[in-house]
Amino acid sequence: MRILITLLLLLSYFNCAIAQDKPAYVIYNAKGKKVSYSKMLKAMQDQDLILFGELHNNAIAHWLQLELTKDMHKTRDIVLGAEMIEADNQDELNAYLMGEIDGKALDSTARLWINHKTDYAPLVDYAKQNNLPFIATNIPRRYARMVHRGGFGALDTLTSEEKAWIAPLPILYDSLLPTYQEILVMMGVQ
Repeated sequence: MRILITLLLLLSYFNCAIAQDKPAYVIYNAKGKKVSYSKMLKAMQDQDLILFGELHNNAIAHWLQLELTKDMHKTRDIVLGAEMIEADNQDELNAYLMGEIDGKALDSTARLWINHKTDYAPLVDYAKQNNLPFIATNIPRRYARMVHRGGFGALDTLTSEEKAWIAPLPILYDSLLPTYQEILVMMGVQ
C-alpha cells in the first residue's frame, strides 16, 4: 500500500511538472495576475529591449534568464548585456567569446562575480556558442566606490579615458525618490 501511495504521489508530481511551461517559476503580469511562461514570451516578442531584474544569488532567476534567452533567440536576433561584467572587462569578455582565451583565463583576467561559474557562465557560454554579442554593462567597481564615498561629483575628477567606461556626465537623477532614500537608509548613510 505504501508503495502504491508513493507511486501515485510521484505520478501526480510529474504530471503537474509537465503541465507547466517552466515549473520552477511563477510569473505574474503588472496587474498581479498569474501568467504562463508561453504567454509572457509571446508578449515579449515585439519588444526592442528587455530588462531582466534579478536577485544575484538566485539560481532559479538565472535559469529563467537562460531559458528566456534561448527562446527569444529562436525567433529573432538578440544582443545580450549584463551588469555582472564591468565595462572595462569588455576586451576580456570579447576574447573569451571569440575563443581566444578559455574560461579559466577569463576568470583570471576579468573581475567576475563569485557565482559566475554557476549562475552567469551558462548565459555567456550560450552567447559564445551562438556567436551573439554580449555587452559588459556595469560601471567599474572603482568608480562606483567613488560615487559611494563622494557622490556623483567625484566622477568629475576622472580623465576622459576613464569616463569612457561610464554613462555620460552629468548623470541626472532625483535623490528624493523613495527608492534612493531607502537605499541610503540600507547603507546606513541616513
